[in-house]
Amino acid sequence: MTQNTAQRMTVVVTGASGRTGSRVAQAAEAAGLTVRAASRAQGFDWHDGSTWADVLRGADAAYLVYPSDVGAPDAAEAVGRLAREAVALGVRRLVLLSSRGEERALPTEEALRASGADWTVVRAAWFAQNFSEGPLVEGLRQSGELVFAGGEVQEPFVDLRDVADVVVKTLTEGDRYVGKALEVSGPRLLTFREAVAEIGRAAGRELTYTPVPAHQYGEQLAGFGVPPEEVAFLVELFESLLDGRNAYLSDGVREVLGREPRDFAEFANESAGAGVWKA
Repeated sequence: MTQNTAQRMTVVVTGASGRTGSRVAQAAEAAGLTVRAASRAQGFDWHDGSTWADVLRGADAAYLVYPSDVGAPDAAEAVGRLAREAVALGVRRLVLLSSRGEERALPTEEALRASGADWTVVRAAWFAQNFSEGPLVEGLRQSGELVFAGGEVQEPFVDLRDVADVVVKTLTEGDRYVGKALEVSGPRLLTFREAVAEIGRAAGRELTYTPVPAHQYGEQLAGFGVPPEEVAFLVELFESLLDGRNAYLSDGVREVLGREPRDFAEFANESAGAGVWKA
């Protein structure tokens, strides 16, 4: 796609104020695309179909990220409905963020494929930024301890900036990635214990990792006010997804971007320099 063509392309970015959507929006704007932010602040609500048409109408493409998880019980129905409405409104090019190794995500991916869209699925490994944004941060920042249900399994933590760059590249390469499921990961395997140790070195602090069973972590989530049905879903998700099935590298970043993915150490050093884990 030429730069002029990219500049004429309008992409709807769902979750535009969130962890992945904000980075996709930034990467899309940097590539010359016109970004139409879709979040509750802009009147878009995944749980209210009456809010969808105004956001989709007149756009060329859309990035879909479903809260709270692509494998949530209501995700397949919602993504399928939105995808069909998008196609009906002329927005055929859709890219869905999915989760690598998550069997519960497969119905949502299938709903996208069945919509008639020109689809691409980007299956991401565990985000490096889960350590710097979201519920895992406070423990590291306040007590110097990460208590989590990650056991001692290895994960190829992927930088969200790489995920965003891959999403935008798939949107601006015409039909090259239509009908494909791309898997993206970081360049090396780390356990959660090793990842926390790297964060500690970067932050100049003694940080520790304490693995706990998924149900015990679920009790902590319930104590934080997470609804019981969401706790039950997350416990089952962690029990399955964090069983070692993702202890391998994927070459999606290299395939799409023509370069190596960002290393976890780069993420840790940059985040520490920004003061993310200061007590």
